[in-house]
Amino acid sequence: MTAATRSARAPSVHPSWLRITHWLNALAVLVMATSGWRIYNASPLFDFEFPDAVTLGGWLAGALQWHFAGMWLLALNGAVYLVLNLATGRMRRRFFPLSPGGVLRDAAAALRGRLTHDDPHRYNEVQRLAYLFVVLDIALLVLSGLALWKPVQFGMLRELMGGYETARRVHFAAMAALLAFVAVHLAMVALVPGTLRAMIRGR
Repeated sequence: MTAATRSARAPSVHPSWLRITHWLNALAVLVMATSGWRIYNASPLFDFEFPDAVTLGGWLAGALQWHFAGMWLLALNGAVYLVLNLATGRMRRRFFPLSPGGVLRDAAAALRGRLTHDDPHRYNEVQRLAYLFVVLDIALLVLSGLALWKPVQFGMLRELMGGYETARRVHFAAMAALLAFVAVHLAMVALVPGTLRAMIRGR
């Protein structure tokens, strides 16, 4: 049996729907982050601004249009991702069980360089926690974004966020947390390049 035949017969690590939603989410996050930085620069929360070279939109109105487009892509694609994960049982198989002890054990192993990736079909408990966190973080991004986009229509949501200005800070913090996840995710891909191949080819 040739290597190509063995590869073709190997069980898929990531189904096609997962790979499609993953890359669409990556595109949406890129659009939202870079356009969001341009929006932030129009009314900074803190004593710094993002360089124009890394922002999208060219001006505030253009950035808002890009941001809304990214928001709908992220929300709709994220909903498809979540529904399919639940419907296929993938979330139960991949993200659970999860325990504080297991997370601490795997985190300690990772810090010592002893956390292996021998089985790509199984997430360690640090990965499970990280992926569950990012699902919740994206939900918070969408909700806080709605409170900022339509503060009158979503008045109850705005108040649950602590008011408009607090919602801005929640939105900023949620995006910062998402980008921190992306940075760690890319670092892990660099350390284990086979994970990128699996997300492209499925195996």
